[in-house]
Amino acid sequence: MGRIFLAPSFAFMAVIALFPVFYAIGRSLYDIRGFHQEFTGLDNYLRVLSDSGFFNAVWNTLVFTVASVSLEFVIGMVFALIMHQAFVGRGVTRAVILIPWVIPTAVAAQVWRYMFDRNPGFVNSVLGTDINWLRDPTWSMVGVISADVWKTAPFVALLLLAGLQTIPRDYYEAAKVDGAGALQRFWTITLPLLRPAIVVALLFRTVDALRMFDFAYIFTGYSNSLATLSVYAQRYLIRDPDLGYANALSTVTFVIVMIVGLAFISRLGRHMVGDVAGKEK
Repeated sequence: MGRIFLAPSFAFMAVIALFPVFYAIGRSLYDIRGFHQEFTGLDNYLRVLSDSGFFNAVWNTLVFTVASVSLEFVIGMVFALIMHQAFVGRGVTRAVILIPWVIPTAVAAQVWRYMFDRNPGFVNSVLGTDINWLRDPTWSMVGVISADVWKTAPFVALLLLAGLQTIPRDYYEAAKVDGAGALQRFWTITLPLLRPAIVVALLFRTVDALRMFDFAYIFTGYSNSLATLSVYAQRYLIRDPDLGYANALSTVTFVIVMIVGLAFISRLGRHMVGDVAGKEK
């Protein structure tokens, strides 16, 4: 009976989620240019492995992912600890912290691009510099990471705050009685009990960062200097139409994201099993 009730949901997920994946994999085995279609087998994937632009996009994506997720975790943890405290104006503080997250990504990217542009040069005027943020590859990456951290750190904070609210206050009160300071309570109580929420937050943000498109495209378009995997795949879909190769790039990106996601899910599963075993003891 349970399988019968679940069947419509599984069928819906298969049509919505799985069909596009298998369709893209099938199209990646063809050379598609305009109305011309020719089956080429794994040629597109061999081309991916010999494409320097692809490996440059992989590097850009990894740099962006590691830097942005690390900063978002640290800042999100600080925000979560602040929002978890009881003080006058806590509701207003929470609302202010979460405002960047609710702004549409495309709008936020346009605003940050305008600030980093040399004309009017808002960021340069504040820092007293004359950096061409949108043309220099290194500084463009700094700008994109800064914009993404500003936009998404509140989301990480929200996930961590949910985890903080599940930790019983009795643990902290007992630690205070034993003479533990604030830093000791954080390391021995907060972090260990917050591990499942941390893994979930890192999972969501890492998978999302690996698929990042908006900020990189709006900042520099299809420029290889800042092209991520998603931007590079979309280039062969729109600017330089080669649909078979675009599907191959998308499939490779999907595999990379899936492997990382499964690694996080496996880690989360081990934490959950460990927590259950600890409670039983």
